[in-house]
Amino acid sequence: MDITRRVAQRATCLRRQVGTIVVKEKKILATGYNGAPAGLQHCEQVGCLRERLKIPQGERHELCRGTHSEQNAIIQAATFGVSIKEATLYSTHFPCVLCTKMIINAGIKRVVYLQGYADDLSREMIQEAGIEVSRLKE
Repeated sequence: MDITRRVAQRATCLRRQVGTIVVKEKKILATGYNGAPAGLQHCEQVGCLRERLKIPQGERHELCRGTHSEQNAIIQAATFGVSIKEATLYSTHFPCVLCTKMIINAGIKRVVYLQGYADDLSREMIQEAGIEVSRLKE
């Protein structure tokens, strides 16, 4: 989880810094942090629309210009042709529902996280999919 925290330090989101690593057989397969898509201006440069509109955590994800850390890790694995099926995803935060759907479809079998996230649908879906979930204490 220390590596996941280090990855989170690269995040460019103004609201929270999230880091993710995907591990299989004790090998790191992919990493991701939250921030604007490659080549686009970061929130640090253009501001945060969700913050300006006072949108609560866990709502209206489509208004965020950033890509979530879990999404970036899954995309990185796909870009380089690395299978993450049956892997464990470590994240500084519990995944939102958008990331949860990607985690399920990627075949990830376990999620380990540090901090919670206000998204009940995400918890329901991850449980329904039979993905093992563990919260580490700081």
